[in-house]
Amino acid sequence: MRLLLVEDDDHVAAALSAILKKHGFDVTHARNGEEALQAILPAATRPAAGSGTVSPAPAAGAGTGTAPAAGAGTGQGAGTAVGTGATAPGAGSRTGRGPFDVVLLDLGLPDQDGYQVCGRIRKLTTTPVIMVTARADVRSRIHGLNLGADDYVVKPYDPGELLARIHAVSRRTASGGAGTGTATGTGADGEGAAGAATTAEAPLRLGQVVIELPTRRVSVDGTAVQLTRKEFDLLALLAQRPGVVFRREQIISEVWRTSWEGTGRTLEVHVASLRSKLRMPALIETVRGVGYRLVAPAGPTGSAARAT
Repeated sequence: MRLLLVEDDDHVAAALSAILKKHGFDVTHARNGEEALQAILPAATRPAAGSGTVSPAPAAGAGTGTAPAAGAGTGQGAGTAVGTGATAPGAGSRTGRGPFDVVLLDLGLPDQDGYQVCGRIRKLTTTPVIMVTARADVRSRIHGLNLGADDYVVKPYDPGELLARIHAVSRRTASGGAGTGTATGTGADGEGAAGAATTAEAPLRLGQVVIELPTRRVSVDGTAVQLTRKEFDLLALLAQRPGVVFRREQIISEVWRTSWEGTGRTLEVHVASLRSKLRMPALIETVRGVGYRLVAPAGPTGSAARAT
């Protein structure tokens, strides 16, 4: 998965990039807003920096209207170096997701306000944007979401939570049919256009395994397989990112909505049950010390694809 990390602090970016790459992300680092826009789209398709109607950040408790460069990179404790957001891969067209699946945008940039960068990205592409900032007040969060951000993460935060949010945003956008229509300046909720609904309804096919997300049905070689609710949720999570390693903590967080501690062998039991019910022991691979990933079956339809 391809992710654009917009962060002016090289030390923070290096630490976060290492974590993201460990979890299967292809990270591109932009140090300011202009570099981010250049990475997303060619200069010829971008509006001038002074154009547009994106307003600066509303005055928060600190009373600053714009994001000073030091605001995002300082004062949040040493732990913040590990926890600055980022995102994943994309489709690659002017009218769709662009070259990245997700943009992780720090608001404290040296050349322009992060809110303005978000607004310009949203006018040009439907690529999901996760804002990362030390601004915790409600007005700032509402302002960012109204500009088109898909999520808003406040520093300091846990890297596991950030990874879970990245995958959640990517899943929502994929199931909502992002990349099938032109980008618009609205849509703070990050949902796809109504015309993309048919894409969201298409089953997910992995070799002989077909997963119907809307109806929560699974079949192998045309034969229905009865799964429990959590077994289906686990399979759907892994299947939407074949080949990507999901950490055990992340799976527990997204499927069981709880922390890893105290869950015992719950995850292992569900993985074993899926392997048995699907009669495909190699479909879900254990990555020792990390977690699990789905290995798409070999064959003409071995890679994940929406069935037509």
